Amino acid sequence: MAHPSLDELTAMFQAARQAGEADKDNPEQLRLHRELLAACPAFTPNLLRLARLLQLIDQPGVDARESFSEAQRLLEQAVQSSERSAPSLVELGYFLDDLRNAPEDAFALYQEGAAKSLETLEYAWAGMIRYWTDTRTRESLSQALQLGEWALKVFPESERIRYYVTDARRYAAQQGLLPSGKD
Repeated sequence: MAHPSLDELTAMFQAARQAGEADKDNPEQLRLHRELLAACPAFTPNLLRLARLLQLIDQPGVDARESFSEAQRLLEQAVQSSERSAPSLVELGYFLDDLRNAPEDAFALYQEGAAKSLETLEYAWAGMIRYWTDTRTRESLSQALQLGEWALKVFPESERIRYYVTDARRYAAQQGLLPSGKD
């Protein structure tokens, strides 16, 4: 059997999610998420969603401990398949904190997830500042300056942020938004 395309995986994921919209305890939803898991065991959004459902839905004839063990395996798989993405780390952290009474392990995952999120935020803000600076309208430069000030407070050591903020200030000064020489 050929591996499903990304479009097919996305359609399967949406169908599984929609199956639970009207009835959160719909066994069809679990079945569809399990089919998607069989089709692609590394599709992280499905791993996270299925793990969450296993924690929330009572399955007739299935012991809660079995569901929780399966949820933990899926969360660990999501961490691995996503290269330790922030959402998967945080989800596993909550699981360990809430259901396994392992707050120290959870805290380490929260820290790693926060660090990855901050790195993503730094890059995203730098990209936004760059975009607004490159647009070079008065409005976009004002936006770049506002975000730049905030970004420098959050990431005072970031060379990337500092570079783009300096660029934004230079163009803003040229347009009369800042006094000349305020870099």
